[in-house]
Amino acid sequence: MTSRGAGTAFSRKNYRLSTEPEKSKVTGIVNSRLLNDYLHRVFTNADGNQPAAAYRKHLTFQNLQEHLDRLLAEENGSEDSRDQVAEGRLGPSTVVLDHTSGFEGLLLVDDDLLGVIGHSNFGSIRATTCVYKGKWIYEVLISSQGLMQIGWCTLNCRFNQEEGVGDTPDSYAYDGNRVRKWNVTTTNYGKSWAAGDIVSCLIDLDEGTIAFCLNGISLGTAFDNITRGAGMAYFPAISLSFKESVAFNFGSRPLRYPLVEGYRPLQDPPVADLVKARKLLGYLKNVIHIGIDVTEGKLVEKDTSMWQLQGEPTVLITLAHIFNYFSPLMCKVYLVEDVLMTFLLSILERGGAVEAHPLIQQLLDLMWLLMEEYEVHECLKQLLMSLLRAYRFSPIIPDLGLQIHYLRLTIAVLKHEKSRKYLLSNVLFDVLRSVVFFYIKSPLRVEEAGLQELIPTTWWPNRFTKEGKENKEVKEESAEERLRRRAYERGCQRLKKRIEVVEGLQVQILKLLLNNKDRGGGEASRYIFLNKFRKFLQENASNRGNLTVLCPPEYMVCFLHRLIAALRFFWDGHKVKSPAALSSEEAYIPPQLFYNGKVDYFDLQRLGGLLSHLKKTLKDDLATKANVVIDPAELQAVTMDDLDEDEESATSAAQSQRPSAALAIGGALARPGWLSSPTLGRANRFLSTAAVSLMNPRRPLGTLEKIKVRTLSVEQRTEEDIEGTHGNEGLLLGRPPEEPDQPITENSLLEVLDGIVMMYNLSVHQQLGKMVGVSDDVNEYAMALKDTEEKISRCPKRRRDIHEELLKSQKVFSEKLNHLSRRLAWINVTIYSKEKMQDIYWLLRVCIRTIEHGDRTGSLFAFMPEFYLSVAMNSYSALKNYFSPVNSMEELPGYEETLMRLAAILAKHFADSRIVGTDIRDSLMQALASYVCYPHSLRAVERIPEEQRISMMKNLLAPYEQRPWAQTNWILVRLWRGCGFGYRYTRLPHLLKTKPEDASLPSLQKPCPSTLLQRHMADLLRSDRDLAPSFLNSVLNQLNWAFSEFIGMIQEIQQAAERLERNFVDSRQLKVCATCFDLSVSLLRVLEMTVTLAPEIFLDWNRPSSELLLRRLAQLLNQVLNRVTAERNLFDRVVNLRLPGLESVDHYPILVAVTGILVRLLVDTDVQG
Repeated sequence: MTSRGAGTAFSRKNYRLSTEPEKSKVTGIVNSRLLNDYLHRVFTNADGNQPAAAYRKHLTFQNLQEHLDRLLAEENGSEDSRDQVAEGRLGPSTVVLDHTSGFEGLLLVDDDLLGVIGHSNFGSIRATTCVYKGKWIYEVLISSQGLMQIGWCTLNCRFNQEEGVGDTPDSYAYDGNRVRKWNVTTTNYGKSWAAGDIVSCLIDLDEGTIAFCLNGISLGTAFDNITRGAGMAYFPAISLSFKESVAFNFGSRPLRYPLVEGYRPLQDPPVADLVKARKLLGYLKNVIHIGIDVTEGKLVEKDTSMWQLQGEPTVLITLAHIFNYFSPLMCKVYLVEDVLMTFLLSILERGGAVEAHPLIQQLLDLMWLLMEEYEVHECLKQLLMSLLRAYRFSPIIPDLGLQIHYLRLTIAVLKHEKSRKYLLSNVLFDVLRSVVFFYIKSPLRVEEAGLQELIPTTWWPNRFTKEGKENKEVKEESAEERLRRRAYERGCQRLKKRIEVVEGLQVQILKLLLNNKDRGGGEASRYIFLNKFRKFLQENASNRGNLTVLCPPEYMVCFLHRLIAALRFFWDGHKVKSPAALSSEEAYIPPQLFYNGKVDYFDLQRLGGLLSHLKKTLKDDLATKANVVIDPAELQAVTMDDLDEDEESATSAAQSQRPSAALAIGGALARPGWLSSPTLGRANRFLSTAAVSLMNPRRPLGTLEKIKVRTLSVEQRTEEDIEGTHGNEGLLLGRPPEEPDQPITENSLLEVLDGIVMMYNLSVHQQLGKMVGVSDDVNEYAMALKDTEEKISRCPKRRRDIHEELLKSQKVFSEKLNHLSRRLAWINVTIYSKEKMQDIYWLLRVCIRTIEHGDRTGSLFAFMPEFYLSVAMNSYSALKNYFSPVNSMEELPGYEETLMRLAAILAKHFADSRIVGTDIRDSLMQALASYVCYPHSLRAVERIPEEQRISMMKNLLAPYEQRPWAQTNWILVRLWRGCGFGYRYTRLPHLLKTKPEDASLPSLQKPCPSTLLQRHMADLLRSDRDLAPSFLNSVLNQLNWAFSEFIGMIQEIQQAAERLERNFVDSRQLKVCATCFDLSVSLLRVLEMTVTLAPEIFLDWNRPSSELLLRRLAQLLNQVLNRVTAERNLFDRVVNLRLPGLESVDHYPILVAVTGILVRLLVDTDVQG
């Protein structure tokens, strides 16, 4: 079959070469003797021997094809025997997953039928081929580390959503999530697996045993004496829970760990094709190695590394003959991985920079010249898929050599411009998950990753109090501890240097993709990347409900940091060429990007609401300020869309807000997504027919969401649309008058920056918070170890049994800490390093500048997407809470100024009428509330301009009925805490003995009152005669409501507690009750603050509202005292019950607040009298 394909290929290419043989004698390219010697040297056998005498005839280009046919036919005799069905195996020779076996939507299967994602509670699937005799092996590539059972089953096994492989008598499984083996019963077995591991499943039907290997390391025999005999044949099978994903390799690709003696893969390798491909590759190497010296008339040895195709006709025609046979073979997955990728990797093994190996570029040139276009496309696609798989599933070794090796080859391939543009346009984002190339996986088993050798000495901070806070007052560390810490830090530095090498290569890949100075024709790489990157963001922004489509957040974190590094490289490079432009340190997004329609923000919420609404309400402002005119036809279309969405919202509100990824593929089904096989992506994957029917059971297939016309423009944009030309500003069309007329940078880089901010908002912040858990674990174990050591020192000598148990505990804690401290070192280097912290800080400053520029545009500020404000708040929170254990935020350049500018944004916009979204308004209020809890950030609020401070206080004193008031009240309480009567405590006195859930909570910070902001409040209440009564009436109304609700709830709780039958009080009811009590106390504190700062509001009877306010205050205080002070009354009895959830409910907090108000009233009455 191959030779037929080869013949066809040659006839297609022959038009280039047909006249060469006739002309050779005339032109004197090389004489026939030299040509004969050359061809015999090139087409030698693999062992280097010349062909047998029968073959040793005079070679020319006329008889070369016949000679090549004969050479390649030598293996055909053995091919026939290999094609016979292997004994002991039943089923198709191409082994895939049996997607027709009735799993009906419980699983999603890739179109190559080798990758699978769980789409139900516990779905099971088996392969199409079974074995009943001999030794067999297959591999499973673990893409997620959750609950899965992998192994073998028979045809009689019946699975459901509770029982899977290993839960029936004739099925056997290994589960690395729970580290157990399953065959009806379960016992401990093996090691825990992690995403990126490879599990080898082995069955020996001669001995009746099943075993497993993890990354090539045997886990031992799992089962022996398995059932054999008539009717017993075993299929590879898996059961996996929701979202978990794997990819199988039955032998369609080279096994990663084939070294198990005597075991065969379920699918035979293409042996005949392999032999041919290796022979042809040998001939290709000979062409590169042998040169022709025409003047001397002899053959010469050449340096292969510097070989170039210089248009020599003899060499070119020889290569054409080789590629004639080689090209069809290079479209096959197995051969690309085993032959081509291995050869290209061997070129780079000589070391040195990738640029020092131009041979790979020359070979790619050859492929584009001598192969059909569709053959080159398939070959490059398979090569990149093999590289990605190899990179992702390589085990971590101390020098990260394997990852570096595969990244270097990826760079070498992407350096070839024509290949890079093809891969960018059709493969990197469409078929592959290229973001995987920028990920550095974290090792779960530190021993195998070699971290014990790299970080031989472990260390952890043990200066923690029982509450989990760092204890600053502990004595200085001992000399021994100092030595340990320094040795640990040196180990961390060694690790950091090795990881930086990988990160550097990943940034190089992005620099190639962001290159906009391609020498060839057509669109530059950067503009292809921009359109694909935008589509990638759309997929992740629009599918938050469908977890299988989303890019995993751990990949996003790494991609974000590499993209920032590449972006800043190009940004500062442009600054060198154009000194008037801004440096990356001053980067921001100009406001016109948000309203001129040049950048698509999908259906993401804007500060002022939906884009369609803003276009209608602000069209006049757009025309006058920015010279942007909205097409009436577009307005009408938008309106119709809104009507459609309103109709749909009753049944599918979530879908109408966030359309699925299906809209990107013109009606095709949404791809199963990121969690499935390690390489396949959107264009190359679809759901099997069995899975389709139930994938989305509540929606018929015909009702996929509409494609908005604007989303198509992303794919169609050109360089001119983005960068602009004479008289066309590209992305910067519609500059408002408030925006300075100066170049910022290349427009395309602005869009990349905008995408980076969106990425942070989508999932990066959430992942940064998640990884802090390892640091928390270290602190908990350190405290437990310290506690155990203290107990050992106090243990009496006569109690040896206790002493031994304590020593065992000490050993367990020490081992766990050794493991965790090494894992923490890896996480600190890859996620929380100083450089990563600077990236997040840079992003925070970008957002602050963008918000400041947008704010100056007046009403057009409403067009800014909400995520800019979210990222500004979240990135600050990340810097303060997630990076602080490793690096200090105070050391960042311009930190104080940044803190103040962010404070100004929060102070101004928490009550900005241009911002309409309730969620973003709540977030701003919460961020401001958190800001005033910490002395450092509170001082930043005090440093903002005075008119902004006064405006903020005025907004805080607005009547409570018009907005969510609890957060506002809490901010005022924090500004007062530390000044009130008996109000200098951090935690309530009766709770001091209990450990708080999280000592870092804003509410558990030490009091830090602001006298400056209190003064502003007093001035406003005194000077504005309308403000004071409206504010105080609203506070009194809310206090009346909160305290009444509290009393009503404790009556219900008391009645439930007094019932004789067994009863339970709902924990939610207790929580609401405690919240109402806390609200009552905080409202009383605000009243105390008002009475103290401006007593005349209550006591100056020249004010028309004073008497009424004082009467209302007196009534409420009487009501509180009446309910709280009487002995053995309702309040007293509930407090004495000490119910969990009502810990904060006590006499002290509410009585001291009331006392504070009464004392101030009495003191100030005397003064005024």
